[in-house]
Amino acid sequence: MLQAGLWYSAPVTAPIWALAHPPKEEAIMVCRGVRGAITVPENSREEILRAARHLLALMIRVNGIAAEDVASVIFTTTRDLTAEYPALAARQLGWLDPALLCGHEMEVPNGLPRCLRVLVHWNTTKSAQEIHHVYVGEARQLRPDKGDLPPVDERELEAWIAAQLHAWDTSRRPRP
Repeated sequence: MLQAGLWYSAPVTAPIWALAHPPKEEAIMVCRGVRGAITVPENSREEILRAARHLLALMIRVNGIAAEDVASVIFTTTRDLTAEYPALAARQLGWLDPALLCGHEMEVPNGLPRCLRVLVHWNTTKSAQEIHHVYVGEARQLRPDKGDLPPVDERELEAWIAAQLHAWDTSRRPRP
C-alpha cells in the first residue's frame, strides 16, 4: 500500500519467532465442586468436629486445595447430628475467609444415619476429571465409584490437623 509517497505496512506486534512457536494456552481457573462425606459415631461436639476436620483435611490433601482458592463451603448433616456446626472445623483448619454454611440433609427413607456431607466451591485450574471426591467410612456406600483415593499418610495428616488446631487455639487466646 502506498501512503503519501511512503510504503506502508502494518506494525509488527509479535516477533517473527513467536509465529513459529505460539505461546501455550494458559490454564483457565474455574469454580469446581468438591464433594465429601463421612459418618460420625455419635452426636457430640467433639465427634462432629473431629469427623469434619478429618474429612476436610483429606479433601485438602488429595486435591491440593489452598484456603485462598476456596469460595464457599456448604456443610449438611442428617437430622441426628445437632451438637455442633461442622463449619467450625473449617475455621479450625485455617479457612477464615471463605463463606461457610450449615444445614440439614433431606430425610430420605433408608438414608445413611449420622452422616456429614461437604460441598467445597474451589477455584482451580484442574479439570472435573482431576478432582478427587472423598467418601470415608460408611459414607463410601453413598458413592462407591469414588472410593479410590491417592494414598495418604494418616499419621502425617493427623499431625497437620493437630498443628492447625494449635494455631487456632493460640490465635484465640487473650493477649496479656
